[in-house]
Amino acid sequence: MTEFLRDDISPARPSFLEMTAVFGRIGLLSFGGPAGQIGLMHRVLVDERGWLSEQRFLHALNYCMLLPGPEAQQLATYSGWLLHGRRGGIVAGALFVLPGFMVIVALAAAYALYQDTHWLPALLSGLKAGVLAIVMEALLRVAKRALTSRFLVGIAAAAFVALFFFGVPFPLVILAAGLVCFLKARGNTLPQIELLEVDTASPSWKRLVRGLLVGVVIWQLPLLLLWVTSGPGTLVDLQIFFSKMAVVTFGGAYAVLAYVAQVAVETHGWMMPGEMLDGLALAEATPGPLVLVLSYIGFLAAFRHPGLFDPMTAGILGASVAAWATFVPSFMFIFAGAPYMEKLRHNRLLSAALSAITAAVVGVILNLSVWFGLHVLFGEIERIPLLPAVNLQVSWPVWQTLDLFSLCLFIVSAIMLFRLKLGMLPVLGLCIAAGFVRLWLT
Repeated sequence: MTEFLRDDISPARPSFLEMTAVFGRIGLLSFGGPAGQIGLMHRVLVDERGWLSEQRFLHALNYCMLLPGPEAQQLATYSGWLLHGRRGGIVAGALFVLPGFMVIVALAAAYALYQDTHWLPALLSGLKAGVLAIVMEALLRVAKRALTSRFLVGIAAAAFVALFFFGVPFPLVILAAGLVCFLKARGNTLPQIELLEVDTASPSWKRLVRGLLVGVVIWQLPLLLLWVTSGPGTLVDLQIFFSKMAVVTFGGAYAVLAYVAQVAVETHGWMMPGEMLDGLALAEATPGPLVLVLSYIGFLAAFRHPGLFDPMTAGILGASVAAWATFVPSFMFIFAGAPYMEKLRHNRLLSAALSAITAAVVGVILNLSVWFGLHVLFGEIERIPLLPAVNLQVSWPVWQTLDLFSLCLFIVSAIMLFRLKLGMLPVLGLCIAAGFVRLWLT
């Protein structure tokens, strides 16, 4: 656990209960995918509460962007760790996931019983339009503070082009940006992130290895328990499969969706082909990481192959196993790596490299925002090849599929946020109400 000898994390460090309440609120409002969730945490932790400085928040974000798994949940864990050590990280990371997990389990149960999600598109269209405005506000706020030079603006632009037009995996984009800035910083030509002097418990390889071993045991404990209590079966298969996914899921849920769908449908027969898209729609309707769609898969798989349990109990266990296998490694990565990342903040060259990673993250968030915006406002998106020889493509909307309802609601939400300064809760409330009205009219 990190011990802070001088409190420069925040002017007024929150109590543990206050931190718990705030992260509970963040977990309930964390719609909009990684861009919206990162923006929400930035607004609450940096702007509203002042618990973390801009530099500290971006430093944590840089590290989380390099890890497999849900980066927003890892950022919540890192932030909680900074504020209250390991117990703070556990609470913050868990509260970021639990509200969405409970909702997705309830929706998956309803889907398994009734196979009816016709009401989702209307409700989602209202919610997504508001979330899009929130995402745009977050993007502008982070960009304004992170892009402090023309060079860093260029890094952000290059990252966006690499992601949006060439489909380069974003960990490679971020690593390339850091390397470029590291080399440039050797000549002392780059502005660097301001370093805050904080004394932390010195990390050691012995502590790192011990922590990773304990983490792996905790992570795989359900595998042993399931094997002993019920023997080989669907629940054991879920633990093994999603444990593998947890360490290779760079890029979030969409990056591995095709592979997961293939295994779930063709290899194991856990679901029908179209049910994956239904699960994605359910996950988008819930707060928390979109990768919670894996809990939906776990629920259906165990519900339909219950083994020794009744179907509903098996479904809940399946969803829980999928969530456990997916999210526990995130805590391991943060608790193992965060102490080293804090020490790296004192290295001049590495801190300069991280300033470029911060700029590249702005490009990543812009790419996520554009992708999200296109899918909110248009019913169909095409990939148009520009230069096939170098895999240059562009996502282009089919203009005839423009959703005027979502467009109008997005404009109203943007006015509420940018002009009237009403905040997220009124915007989300209005959009949810508008979704219900649309559902009633259709």
